[in-house]
Amino acid sequence: MVRAQRAFLDALGIERVFLASGGSLGGMQALEWAVAYPDDIDVIAPIAATARLGAQGVAWNAIARNAIMADPDWQEGRYYGTGRKPDAGIKVARMVGHVTYLSDAAMRERFGRSLQDRDEYSYTLHTPDFAVESYLRYQADSFAKRFDANAYLYISRALTYFDLARTYGGGSLEAAMSRVRARTLLLSFSSDWLYPSRDSEEIARALKVTGKEAEHHVIEASYGHDSFLLEEERMTQLIRDFVR
Repeated sequence: MVRAQRAFLDALGIERVFLASGGSLGGMQALEWAVAYPDDIDVIAPIAATARLGAQGVAWNAIARNAIMADPDWQEGRYYGTGRKPDAGIKVARMVGHVTYLSDAAMRERFGRSLQDRDEYSYTLHTPDFAVESYLRYQADSFAKRFDANAYLYISRALTYFDLARTYGGGSLEAAMSRVRARTLLLSFSSDWLYPSRDSEEIARALKVTGKEAEHHVIEASYGHDSFLLEEERMTQLIRDFVR
């Protein structure tokens, strides 16, 4: 992904990047920029990111991928032009993913154990009884209409295999970070258990050990991993102050 971005900028005649920032996979790409192209970038600001996804994240991604590949309509990925798409599989994958983006506190506050508002005799095995079930189905239906299943599989694999220490440091994150020349601002969120703050702190520590400039700010927020989509004002101010 980052090699494609570098090639695109080359085609535009752009030699240097001032700042790369993004959340989750976008933050991982910002890190990749700093390590793969250390002479081409001045500042990075990874948000809710990691240098390598933990075992729990790898496991959740595997479950989501298997949901897609278990759908008969996936057809080993050759479903284009067949009139069938693995919508059932990608819907389950989206449900799994969406739950991992939220914190327990956010789910309790938003849904609790609220039942759907309808006649008490209308419940069946096929209808969502709880509000959180209805919400997940809505998210799944919306996602399946606008996202390609194979694209989801490749993005999931990219997240899973990303490992700066293995790729650039022979297993050492410090060795990988020694390549970085960009100033680094790391932002994480207190309730994010999928990309926890300790992952960002590990990156900051590895950078500082090798004499690099790095700051890490933990933002108190209750939204889980989704915080990077919702805490725009606080993130913007921290990035603005760092750049100044």
